[in-house]
Amino acid sequence: MRKPVVALVGRPNVGKSTLFNRLSGGRSAIVADRPGVTRDRIYRDVEWDGHNFTLIDTGGLFLQDADFREHIEEQVTTAIQEADVIVLVVDAQVGPTTKDLQVAQVLLKSNKNTVIAANKVDDFKKQLDIYELYKLGLGDPVPISSLHGLNIDELLDRITVLLPQTLPEEDDDDQGVRIAVVGRPNVGKSSLVNALLSEKRVIVSDVPGTTRDAIDTKFLIDDRSYTLIDTAGIRRRSRVSRGIEYYGVQRALRAIDRADVVLLVIDATEGIVEQDKKIAGYIEEMGKGVIIIINKWDLTADIKNRRRVFENLARTELSFLIYASVHFVSALTGEGLERILSQVDFVHSEQNKMISTGNLNSWLSEVVFLNPPPATQQGGLKFYYATQVATKPPVFVFFVNNPKQVHFSYKRYLERQLREAYGYEGTPIRLIFRGRKRSPAN
Repeated sequence: MRKPVVALVGRPNVGKSTLFNRLSGGRSAIVADRPGVTRDRIYRDVEWDGHNFTLIDTGGLFLQDADFREHIEEQVTTAIQEADVIVLVVDAQVGPTTKDLQVAQVLLKSNKNTVIAANKVDDFKKQLDIYELYKLGLGDPVPISSLHGLNIDELLDRITVLLPQTLPEEDDDDQGVRIAVVGRPNVGKSSLVNALLSEKRVIVSDVPGTTRDAIDTKFLIDDRSYTLIDTAGIRRRSRVSRGIEYYGVQRALRAIDRADVVLLVIDATEGIVEQDKKIAGYIEEMGKGVIIIINKWDLTADIKNRRRVFENLARTELSFLIYASVHFVSALTGEGLERILSQVDFVHSEQNKMISTGNLNSWLSEVVFLNPPPATQQGGLKFYYATQVATKPPVFVFFVNNPKQVHFSYKRYLERQLREAYGYEGTPIRLIFRGRKRSPAN
């Protein structure tokens, strides 16, 4: 059965994201003391007293910022439609404002089960003056402090009572292939996500930094399941403040950590810059499958010749990702997008590939015979046997007489030969060398 959905809704700056973080047990949404921080809807699973549901954080309705108001309200409307229960968050210190009344009217028209969370109650020992909130027409308010975690259990009890008993079936446990879309700000990540999803789930704007949270979207194509993670742009550390953008960058890095395959998006009009290399290095360091996406290809001149030049540039500037394929796309026109998911499937299968020990040792005997390690004063390097011990990324352990004698050039030779024999396109591989005085008994 699919989980019920609970949406947090309200005007800007009433503490929805703080409540979201309190209920979901982490800093899933960015919190700041100014309106309009949450622009896209964020999802997290919550468990309370044996009840499981999916919680949605949304942007504030009726925001003054004309640049984003229409987009945010579209996101909130979608969240309301998806929700089984809605929590209207209001500021108990201020009381019902005109905007609160407007939000309440939207919720009354939705005909959804609704709970009022009267937030920012600092002292529960004082007489609570929240009777004005009955003007909203949505029943008894629940006084809470999301910042200090006060009376949250009462709110959760009220929510779980309203949850539906039966829901349509859905495989919630299957996240499928997790795909993180990462890159510098304004390289077209959100446009690429929207083009792949064919749905306006993530706000798209020409303003760098529009996407501040990592947003998970699960979807199916031909019975294959995927979870697409759109992230904030990763700026140079010197340009990142300790506020909202700092946490957005940290969340983007965590998105890479939990991804299976990463789409590294690069702006074709700007070429490969130093920050692209740093992001690529982090992806390699984390052992993730990777596909290099050259976006905005429709904006470049002399496309045929430039494609060859750009691919050579990628191989030179990102030489440590020599195993990654390069795709030239335009999220705006749709050019090249049809090949991305098939390549994701291929990379995912490559990073999960296991080679039997017998097969691997036959390969090892051949490559060492064709190119023996150089002799040293210690008597030379000897290989006893090898075995694959892990996937994602593939990890190979080589048992030798003296690991210190394995020169980095010979490591590169073994990796190159491994790839020639077994593929592993799109994924880093790890080689570990361990000492052993003799070969294992037969």
